[in-house]
Amino acid sequence: MARVSTPLRHLYSGKVRDLYDVDGELLLMVASDRLSAYDVVMNEPIPHKGRVLTALSDFWINEFAADVPSSLVSCDPAVIARSVPDFYAEPSWSGRAMLVRRAEMLPLECIVRGRLAGQAYEEYVAKGTVHGTRVAAGLELTDPFEAPMFTPSTKSAEGHDRNIDLVEAASIVGRANLERAQALCLDLFTRAAARMASRGIVLADTKFELGLLDGELVLCDEVITPDSSRMWPADAIKSGHVPPSFDKQPFRDWLDAQGWQRTPPPPRVPDDVVEVTSARYVDAYERVTGRLLVDWYGA
Repeated sequence: MARVSTPLRHLYSGKVRDLYDVDGELLLMVASDRLSAYDVVMNEPIPHKGRVLTALSDFWINEFAADVPSSLVSCDPAVIARSVPDFYAEPSWSGRAMLVRRAEMLPLECIVRGRLAGQAYEEYVAKGTVHGTRVAAGLELTDPFEAPMFTPSTKSAEGHDRNIDLVEAASIVGRANLERAQALCLDLFTRAAARMASRGIVLADTKFELGLLDGELVLCDEVITPDSSRMWPADAIKSGHVPPSFDKQPFRDWLDAQGWQRTPPPPRVPDDVVEVTSARYVDAYERVTGRLLVDWYGA
């Protein structure tokens, strides 16, 4: 997306998000329509993707707001414009932008897994463990764990994150911070999974970003989106089989079928795959929230 001519100072561009400094206390985070897979950004944007990520994060943050603080100030363009001069000069930012307080980010990916899938499944097949912790024998792909598991990983500025056990996680953030993060994430996962179950969706796993504000642990960045979670239709799950999903796993599966070696440059993504992927993101938002994306900012 094009930069807007404002006093904003560009801090960072990630695979999906662009981060700008507003002042000493506030940041502007803009979710683009870029799609990444296996840490490589595709050349073709996915329409509406950034709006879905932002709208879903706003939805969950407000769902939890009564007792779980966050770094979010507002996603409302009118509110953002009071802090960001000429915000409206870049129309594409409306609905994709979050005005947030600057937090001290916890250097962990706080992952909660309710079902066996992804890297956890690969480790389980090889070793019978998940993030170094032994779990029940005889599980198949998509099977639930006895209870949701808090399974952190490292944060890597370059390359892949690394799955770690709780002992190593405590050595990185301290035992007190780890215990607080674990309790918070397990509680949020349980609450979100129950809400989604009522909508016919299974939340298989998700990744939380946490930070510290005035010594308090708060939610940051995206919260329970198709980019940070596995979401499956409850009526289509069969033990041992890959289920259809509302996240970007089907797109990864399409990439794998192309024989791509997961290194740049990525293959060209055909228009029909772009359209199906975009529809999947929109469907995820509307099913989870019971709202229409056309009612969100930037429609």
